Amino acid sequence: MSYLKGLKCRECGREYPKEALHVCEFCFGPLEVIYDYEGIGRVFTREVVEKRAPNMWRYRELLPLDGEPSVGEQVGFTPLIRAKNLEKALGVKELYLKNDAVNHPTLSFKDRVVSVAISRAREMGFEVVACASTGNLANSVAANASACGMESFIFIPFDLEQTKVLGTIIYGAKVVGIKGTYDEVNRLCSEIAGKYGWAFVNINIRPYYAEGSKAFGFEIAEQLGWRLPHHVVVPMAGGSLITKVWKAFREFHNLGLVNSLPTRIHGAQAGGCAPIVTAVKEGSELIKPVRPSTIAKSLAIGNPADGYYAAKTIRESNGWAEDVTDAEIIEAMKLLAETEGIFAETAGGVTLGVTKKLIEQGRIPRDESIVVSITGNGLKTQEALYGKLPEPVIINARLSEFDELVGSEKGRYALKA
Repeated sequence: MSYLKGLKCRECGREYPKEALHVCEFCFGPLEVIYDYEGIGRVFTREVVEKRAPNMWRYRELLPLDGEPSVGEQVGFTPLIRAKNLEKALGVKELYLKNDAVNHPTLSFKDRVVSVAISRAREMGFEVVACASTGNLANSVAANASACGMESFIFIPFDLEQTKVLGTIIYGAKVVGIKGTYDEVNRLCSEIAGKYGWAFVNINIRPYYAEGSKAFGFEIAEQLGWRLPHHVVVPMAGGSLITKVWKAFREFHNLGLVNSLPTRIHGAQAGGCAPIVTAVKEGSELIKPVRPSTIAKSLAIGNPADGYYAAKTIRESNGWAEDVTDAEIIEAMKLLAETEGIFAETAGGVTLGVTKKLIEQGRIPRDESIVVSITGNGLKTQEALYGKLPEPVIINARLSEFDELVGSEKGRYALKA
């Protein structure tokens, strides 16, 4: 049974049918999915959820489909890891990593939103799926479209990381590189969506697509034993993920699945592209567009579609926003890998780097529970680390040379006492 009622304007509240719409025709505000929460409350319990398969569809009543998903059945329920080594390094009591770097099938949280978007697009009769992307979304749309036999067009900035370009083309997608920033790519895609009538997951299908991010928040609550953390740090690109994590927590609280709502939501951006952080720090409701300049290309959206709502989420939850330099991003990526054995993409370096700053600033107390969002895999952004890590030592095949390498205090690989 479907609990999807339709769409509603976030600004004026006008309601619309559950069609391929994303902007209010009266006030031009963005549209959001609405549900029959009363009906959901009668059937959706902890016990029901816990008996279901370990994927994001265990929360299907709160996801915007009329029927069963037609792609992405194995997406989600990624690990929530107690990061004890990182706790010691940062000097905090309780820290977790929500690790979507191992999400199925393309190793990022975008697999959540895409499985919802494509499943919904197929319900509405679309035959071609498309997107504007900074990389992870491109991978996921291409892979999931291939898995369900849909044709896909992927539009990307021409200078995207080559690992992400290759990881899109391999699925047979039609990839178009645009000479410009992501914001210029997105503007072009809005025109294409209007002319060709394709299902652009992050444009005309956006209200449904964005709801997939809620599963990230649902899983955190369930994996913590049906409780919410005091703090969650979330990376911000277009700003949608952070709003949906907050929505997920509020939905669980309103449905009685968690007993309290103590969470403060903190936003993280790279210093070379931080329009939402700037707005939060200035106390402004205006998101001033910027031209991105950062190694964190997956977050390089200078004019974020949900920037206003991301800042609003941070304020509503009494959280904060912070940014980090490219050098701080790399140091955080190394710290995460060296302490917890997790190789995150540059966005993971942003969230951990910001977490470290917020702890040092006292905005996140050291004795409260913290969840750090890891949204993509480091294998996708290896270029950012070229020249930033030590080169391997080269020796001849002689035991004496290896002994010299490890057997003295001056040896580069001297054994620890």
